[in-house]
Amino acid sequence: MNVLWVNAHPEPLSLTHQLAADGIAALEATGHEVRRSDLYRMGWNPVVTGDDFGHDPHDRLLVGKRSRRALEDGTLAPDIREEQRKIDWADGLVVQFPLWWFGMPAILKGWFDRILVEGYGYGVRRNTGETGQGVGSTRRYGDGLLAGKRATIVVSFGGSAHTVGPRGINGRMDELLFPIQHGIFWYTGMSVVEPFLVDSADRLTPDGYHDVAARLSEHVRDLFDCDPIAFYSQDTDYDENFVLLRDRSPGATGVRAHSH
Repeated sequence: MNVLWVNAHPEPLSLTHQLAADGIAALEATGHEVRRSDLYRMGWNPVVTGDDFGHDPHDRLLVGKRSRRALEDGTLAPDIREEQRKIDWADGLVVQFPLWWFGMPAILKGWFDRILVEGYGYGVRRNTGETGQGVGSTRRYGDGLLAGKRATIVVSFGGSAHTVGPRGINGRMDELLFPIQHGIFWYTGMSVVEPFLVDSADRLTPDGYHDVAARLSEHVRDLFDCDPIAFYSQDTDYDENFVLLRDRSPGATGVRAHSH
């Protein structure tokens, strides 16, 4: 299988980069082909501008509409198209980053912002003959353009594991990662594999590192074989107002209502 490994850390000698090397080696040792987008090393530009779409600066920029036109016309910026081609090639996506201010680094957010343009990452409409909620409806939440692919997060953070547990001061990690796992991966159609967490990253000992690296290798080798998170599908589990049906996760609200 083909795997795209995307990572975001400015220091080549960081824990993030060392774990990426070990994870990629584990994938390649089991016969997978891996390509890598090391965003800092690439000098990735995370800022959406009209230049991404060949936009006339004298006209008002409507990012969604203009990005769709550029996608259809083949005039998207070359760096965007290159990353889209990597995603098209991949069967699986590993996104790795340190948790900064309860989210991903800005350079990684900008990678998603620029690549997942309208007509590619979102705003994909059904055509005649396609199943779903009807012709012209939007394909998303399990039925996006990237359906059939798998994705997982590898995230490191300085706090102890219990700080992101059910009553931890930082909030549950599944809640912190919900915007990525549900709002990006699942929205665009990818099946979402449970994340791999590296806690107490700043205090990791050599023995601790070997344990983490071994567990990460097992995690990525299992990327295509494990059961994904059972998120509900837009087409079968929500009403016409996109509210969860009453018999789905009864009594639950918020983030955890949307999986079972």
